[in-house]
Amino acid sequence: MEKKKIVIIGAGFAGLRLARKLNNHPKYSVTLIDRYNFHQFQPLFYQVATARIEPSSISFPLRKIFQKSKNVSVRLTKVLNINREKNEVETTIGNFSYDYLVVATGCTTNFFGNEKIAENAFPMKSTYEAITIQNRLLTNFESAYSSTPDELEEILNIVVVGGGPTGVELSGSIIELKTHILPKDYPDMDFSKLQVYLLEGSPTLLGPMSKESQQKSQEFLESMGVNVWTNARVTDYDGHVIELTDGRKIKTRNLIWAAGVTGNAPSGIIEQEKMQRGNRIPVDRLNRVLGEKNIFAIGDIAYMETPKYPNGHPQLANVAINQALNLARNFDRFAKGVTPDQMELFEYKDPGSMATVGKNKAVVDLPKLSFQGRIAWFVWMFLHLMLILSVRNKFLIFWNWATAYFTNDTTLRIIYRPTKKDYKMNIKKYRKFILNNETGKVERVEN
Repeated sequence: MEKKKIVIIGAGFAGLRLARKLNNHPKYSVTLIDRYNFHQFQPLFYQVATARIEPSSISFPLRKIFQKSKNVSVRLTKVLNINREKNEVETTIGNFSYDYLVVATGCTTNFFGNEKIAENAFPMKSTYEAITIQNRLLTNFESAYSSTPDELEEILNIVVVGGGPTGVELSGSIIELKTHILPKDYPDMDFSKLQVYLLEGSPTLLGPMSKESQQKSQEFLESMGVNVWTNARVTDYDGHVIELTDGRKIKTRNLIWAAGVTGNAPSGIIEQEKMQRGNRIPVDRLNRVLGEKNIFAIGDIAYMETPKYPNGHPQLANVAINQALNLARNFDRFAKGVTPDQMELFEYKDPGSMATVGKNKAVVDLPKLSFQGRIAWFVWMFLHLMLILSVRNKFLIFWNWATAYFTNDTTLRIIYRPTKKDYKMNIKKYRKFILNNETGKVERVEN
């Protein structure tokens, strides 16, 4: 009997976990599509951006993961459109037919329609973007030697926008660079003028967490030297000056945007007017796209309303992983001929949330307990280390963390520069695709 075809778009937490659970399944042939040939461990992007760990430590080659698989194929390409009538995924390397389609494309940075901020700010939603931030910071310190006083102010002001876990963790990591590492790397430079700002539009940091964790995280950051501004909304940024709604301005060349995300839905998956808040795809309790029989969405891109979560689930790795596990169990039931009304409905049990601020400083919220400080920091490290896929990467990250803990230093501050050949090849590559103004789709142009 011919195997049913499952196409999974996206190799993030949700897509990869589903593919791994379906690995060597006797009834399914799985095609995993992603733009990159590796899975990215997003919670530690900020440590790559601040040169605490190597990019390869949080990147896991997909083909390595499925080396011994008999039914999972990996394809690197960009999805152009979903043809629901033909049950096909249209990509830059051809079309892929499916019996079941699973969209796990996650989210991308949300600049809230401000094109100038999008053009000049630095997002951090991929390993490449984290490396870009690392390059920016290190290159700026090198250029500080030949800068004018006005230029030096822009270089030494580093601004992080967004007071969620990413913003809190990143700003704490940058201020530790200032305190422990930069004065040793640049002994002839005055880093007392280096200022780190964390701007949050709401009244508190870490909005979904407990009041105790919100307050303690801000206390930690301010005690370390971070300028925490709450109720601070950015209206404009031209690459040199940030403007806020209350009239305040900050001169900087370094605006790191961690203020929000929006769903990264592929074209054709659903009519735009049906998309839910945050550009997320509405799904039922089986993670099936509303109005569709054989298309599913899981992870950050999925919007599911339940009695416990009437406004959708939080966009967290744990939600994505559990939705993938639930869908994998239901695919087993599909293979056995079980009808949809007998499938397992998804129900999320919140295990808690956490964020780290700096060495010996973290906040943890469990369902019935909240705690902060050194113990919370060790809990954060242990749980994140356990989520890393390979033993090799676990060891590398642990070694870097242990070294940094005892020496307050790392040896990874390398500036990566693309070669001229890389640049020319990328330009040539993207010229093969054009935007058709009549259809609104990206089309391949044959040479």
